[in-house]
Amino acid sequence: MNRIDTCFSALKAAGKKALVTFTMAGDPDEKTSLEILHTLAQKADILEIGMPFTDPMADGPVIQAAGLRALAGGTTLKSTLFIVQQFRSKNKDTPIVLMGYFNPVLQYGVDKFINDCKELGVDGLIIVDIPPEEAGEIAPKAQQNNIAFIRLLTPTADQSRLDKILGVASGFLYYVSVAGITGTASADPKVVGAHIASIKKQTSLPVVAGFGIKTPQDAKAMAAVADGIVVGSALVQTIESAGEKHTLAKDLEEQAAALLEAIRA
Repeated sequence: MNRIDTCFSALKAAGKKALVTFTMAGDPDEKTSLEILHTLAQKADILEIGMPFTDPMADGPVIQAAGLRALAGGTTLKSTLFIVQQFRSKNKDTPIVLMGYFNPVLQYGVDKFINDCKELGVDGLIIVDIPPEEAGEIAPKAQQNNIAFIRLLTPTADQSRLDKILGVASGFLYYVSVAGITGTASADPKVVGAHIASIKKQTSLPVVAGFGIKTPQDAKAMAAVADGIVVGSALVQTIESAGEKHTLAKDLEEQAAALLEAIRA
């Protein structure tokens, strides 16, 4: 078991759902993004951290812009891992999931990346553009080092696709609740709920819903049919609109608290 497994076991025992928050490493700058992680960790069960990339095919305009801001500020995969290291020096318990694309990992070196993730306290990976058929280069190495290899599962996945995904998934399943990119349309909880119920009959992994969840009302509806929810674009929008205001930490804490209250009600 790693921190992700421990987290979901504790939540299940308490009859609670998970709040997973997504922010981009280095947005709006590396120092502030570290402070944001510490702020969100006060409310979130799991922190998902974006690894900036120039061509984020699954991300909508809000998260794309965050990645570009981070890249423009000089954030790299190396500095993303340094942010994780700094966070872990003060927080040993909150699970961390890195989300991104394979090209930066390949350039960094797969073995070095996995070793550094293990050393620095990363608990899970979401590599969006690696299909199950091509996961052999990284998924086994991650799992051998007690790092969950988390898979995205879309509403259009048929049974044969689901079987392949379950064959290489660990930690939890990230259910993409809308067909499309992040931060766009909202999903129908009844449709999502029926699909998740079918999936849960075939796996013991928690199923967490993401994409299109913005408000506490969205969060409450999706948490009713899933084991947890991921909120990203709404938080990143708050970061983007903060500008020169000095209330960002307070604004994010209040936003996360409202989401948490909604899924625990």
